[in-house]
Amino acid sequence: MSVTYVDTSNISAEVFVTVLLFLIVIAPLFSLAILRFFQGKKKAGLLLIVAGVAAYLVFQVVMKLFFD
Repeated sequence: MSVTYVDTSNISAEVFVTVLLFLIVIAPLFSLAILRFFQGKKKAGLLLIVAGVAAYLVFQVVMKLFFD
């Protein structure tokens, strides 16, 4: 197995910052949802998953509108 390099020189700063900001929002929502499920708080866990999916859909719309 050989090591390959990914060329990231074609990614603009705007796209990088947009992806980074949405990851800072989306990842904690899913992480907290899993935590709430382990705590037995199913309603709060489902609410956080729905919020994460909604944030992901907003991210997809933003990427299509501004960077397509």
